[in-house]
Amino acid sequence: MRVMAFDYGTKRIGIAVTDPMQIIATGLDTIHPKDIIDYLKRYLQTETVERFVVGEPKQMDNTPSQSAIHVKGFVNLLKKNFPDIPVEMLDERFTSKMASAAIAQSGMGKKARQNKELVDTISATILLQSWMQNFR
Repeated sequence: MRVMAFDYGTKRIGIAVTDPMQIIATGLDTIHPKDIIDYLKRYLQTETVERFVVGEPKQMDNTPSQSAIHVKGFVNLLKKNFPDIPVEMLDERFTSKMASAAIAQSGMGKKARQNKELVDTISATILLQSWMQNFR
């Protein structure tokens, strides 16, 4: 069964998913928040997801960031629509910076580094890899 991770933003949600054996995390898509529930319902018709991992935005002093209220609303939406799938929160500090650095190191051009959808998908992938290394 797969694990799915989300890098939530008010404009875009980056999504990553594991393979069924939970060995590899792969970027899946970037979706507008208003479309996420329909997207997940379609996805779950063909794939089994064992749990959702949602990036928890925190500031350097470990307090919730300004976007935490939006993430909490998203988590509640997931729990309401998919009550059988547990939701875990995971500190997402630095995932966007790590994603931008990974894109830069890959040799992609400046346009790719500025592609916010790509950054969000890679951020979700980094979040999922972190979960796999530390919590599986």
